[in-house]
Amino acid sequence: MIAVSIKDLGWKYAGRKRFAIENINLDIEENTFVSIVGPNEHGKTTLVSCIKGLIPTNYHGVWRGKVEIFGEDVRTLPPQTLAATIGFVFSDPEAQFTAMTVEEELVFGLENIGLPLSEIEERLRWASEITMIGDLFDKSPYEVSGGQKQRVAIASVLVMRPRILILDEPTSMLDPFGKDAIFEILTSLRKEANLTLIVVEHNIEEVAPLSDLMVMLYDGKIAKMAPPEEFFENSDFLIEHGIQPPQATMFVDSLKRDAYYNGHLPVSLDDAVQVTENVLKKIKQGA
Repeated sequence: MIAVSIKDLGWKYAGRKRFAIENINLDIEENTFVSIVGPNEHGKTTLVSCIKGLIPTNYHGVWRGKVEIFGEDVRTLPPQTLAATIGFVFSDPEAQFTAMTVEEELVFGLENIGLPLSEIEERLRWASEITMIGDLFDKSPYEVSGGQKQRVAIASVLVMRPRILILDEPTSMLDPFGKDAIFEILTSLRKEANLTLIVVEHNIEEVAPLSDLMVMLYDGKIAKMAPPEEFFENSDFLIEHGIQPPQATMFVDSLKRDAYYNGHLPVSLDDAVQVTENVLKKIKQGA
């Protein structure tokens, strides 16, 4: 099933001369992991805001085209349906906090939809285990570390069990330890949860191995879209458009250009090492 279908989408903010995004055509299959990448200020947040329905609901401007969520026009879906279907995690987690403790933050939405206590407890356990925040329940979400805040924000969305989860630059404000924890969570969700994951992210090296599809926005348009093993073909094009491919991938790409290798490019270090070892064996056997 297609979770998100985007046809000829364009959006121009009120008072701006140029469209922030235009001519966007993209289908996202259910239960896949899609990475939205590209330089700053080239339309990534605008695109995911259109998918969530934040645009045009919360902004004035000019809309073109259509966004459908499981076959329904996002602009006609009731807010309650959108909230239940699509979870959205902002780069600044404090922007979505409303409660005085972490436990209250997670329980707030569940109580609002009238879930029984047993279901609330089960969801709390599941979300807190995945996000590693079980020891933070009695703390204020405003007073924990930056990485913990982001994990609480993710958990508060996960407990609602959305069918689509959007994370807009979830590691942009975090130190290396905090970033590692977020990617550990994304890895768990990729393996264990029945979720369509859409992630805006600059850390290409970490997000590429998790992705089923990578979409690069440049100047408000889709400049490249492909599975990871094809996305990094022509690294010069990517670098010219502000994308730095993983070093391991670039190394294998150099082997491919020199005709030592002719397969798909690896996106993880382990796979790149395996490819390199195989190439060296062939060279040695031919010597």
